[in-house]
Amino acid sequence: MKIGLKTLFATFVALFAFVSVARAENVSFKVSAPMITSVGETLPVRFELNAKPDRDTFSPPSFDNFDVVAGPSVSQGSSVSIVNGSMTKSVSYVITYILMPQSAGTFTIGSASIVVDGKSYATQPTAIEVRGSSASQNSNIQPGGQSQSGGTQQNSNENIESSASRSIERDDLLLRLDVSSRSVYKGQPLRAILKLYSRVNIAGSEGAKMPTFNGFWSQQVDIQQGPFRETYNGKVYEAYNIAEYLLYPQQDGTLVIEPAELTVIAQVMVQTNRGYDPFFGGGHEVYNVRRELKTPSVSINVKALPEGAPESFTGAVGRYTMTHNLSSDKAVANSALTLQLKISGTGNLKFISAPKLNLPGTFELYEVKSEEKIQNKASGSSGYRQFDYPFIVRAEGNYEVGPVEFTYFDIDKNEYVTLATPQMSIEVTPDTNASSASQTLIPGVKREDVRLLSEDIRFIKLGEPALRSVVTPLVLSTTYWVIILLLVVVAVVAYFAIGKYIRDNRNVVLVKGKRANKMAVKRFRIAEKYMREHDRRAFYEEMLRALWGYLSDKFNIPVADLTREVVFVELSRRGAVAEAESIIAVIARCEEAQYSPAASAEMNEVYDDGVDAISKIESAIKR
Repeated sequence: MKIGLKTLFATFVALFAFVSVARAENVSFKVSAPMITSVGETLPVRFELNAKPDRDTFSPPSFDNFDVVAGPSVSQGSSVSIVNGSMTKSVSYVITYILMPQSAGTFTIGSASIVVDGKSYATQPTAIEVRGSSASQNSNIQPGGQSQSGGTQQNSNENIESSASRSIERDDLLLRLDVSSRSVYKGQPLRAILKLYSRVNIAGSEGAKMPTFNGFWSQQVDIQQGPFRETYNGKVYEAYNIAEYLLYPQQDGTLVIEPAELTVIAQVMVQTNRGYDPFFGGGHEVYNVRRELKTPSVSINVKALPEGAPESFTGAVGRYTMTHNLSSDKAVANSALTLQLKISGTGNLKFISAPKLNLPGTFELYEVKSEEKIQNKASGSSGYRQFDYPFIVRAEGNYEVGPVEFTYFDIDKNEYVTLATPQMSIEVTPDTNASSASQTLIPGVKREDVRLLSEDIRFIKLGEPALRSVVTPLVLSTTYWVIILLLVVVAVVAYFAIGKYIRDNRNVVLVKGKRANKMAVKRFRIAEKYMREHDRRAFYEEMLRALWGYLSDKFNIPVADLTREVVFVELSRRGAVAEAESIIAVIARCEEAQYSPAASAEMNEVYDDGVDAISKIESAIKR
């Protein structure tokens, strides 16, 4: 009886697991059909489902312009495997039609639908090109006599290869760069997809050269490679997505996207006289044919943003919202508060900088911290950038902070939109930990400037006074004047040093120039970390941030306004022509290597060249 219960329990568990696997399986329903056929030829159309459908729920398409020769025929099967206690189940349900085209042209087979567990699924429409005759599209070499000499055999091979090459028509292989728009505003993202269209079998590719995006900030997007069936110029192709980019124009005017290049190796089957048999006919061989493809140049008209932008506009383009959060509206003197701003939306989020925050004079603002979460999709960059403003309140009282304004250009509305926080009130109470002397109010003196220096009354020694000999007093002696002179010299030096320090800190250009090398070193360390992890994309992105960020800080030019021409001009003015060519070459290598396969050794070279270029610029400018 115990054995029977165990067996029943095991059967129940297995059945439950089987049903769970079947329910959890992702259902897919797709159509499979030839891409090209000819008038007078039959073609199979298969509707493939990886689950068992509900009974009598299949709805076929209309099959316009085709005659149904046979079908529908149904084939189905299933299999279950258990490996290490993990159960997998596969189901195959295929409905097949045999069709014959009625005339030549390009026709579309519509969607078929089916129901699985009460849920409906549909196939995508698929295009089929019907040619006017059933003649083979590949060149055939008719069988002839046996070769009498080596020269005849060589000529035969050349003829076969030439025929194989001619069998691929000019438009059987196309390389195209599709852009979402030919006219955009400065800073408005546009999408560019590099596609390969093919009507022949492809064995591989080589010699890839990605397009150059001079004047754009480019960001590659992860997409499905394909193939996808598409109709272009009335012909059906298998389309492959090679790469997709989000482009942000950094300057107005006409920007030209230079061509991309790719060598494709196509496979062609031809009939030869080798292995010829009088009964069975000649043999067939497969030849590889190389075709060099090139996209045409693409011109983009970049419109300048309208005039009259508010002062709070810093180049943001898209559509955004802004929220704020003040850590507290009450605080004790000498305590810290934080204002948090979060800008969310879609557009050129990468280029949004922290809005300006005006604080009362008795508040001390520290370095603004930023955080971001940005996703690059086909529709553009979306996500948020968050800015934290830490500051310390020094004196008691009631204060008003804000409003903080952020302005962006709305492309849909074709106007500037300003978002603003409300005015925030902060109540600052006295610091109870401070001594009573520091709390005393003195006319003309701020409370935060008052400090207890020492006690007012010294201790008076008691007891009988002791007599001692009188020596020469220090006052008006030689030592006295030497000390006075030294104090004057120290005071003068300190005065000029402090003045220079204050002027340097007020000079934003000088401060940013001094910190340029320091920030570049930090970013190089991050890039080196990605290089050790063999994360190519992250490495090249961080290298570009380090190089462009260094140049931006060094010349006090926003990254959005930097181009290779501007870099060359700025460095040439400083007598660093060779250094300009060096760092521009490193930037070009980073942009090119970011989208092409590269070994880790090449990342080492790019890293070393980038560090060396910045070191040479520092040395050249200091001269």
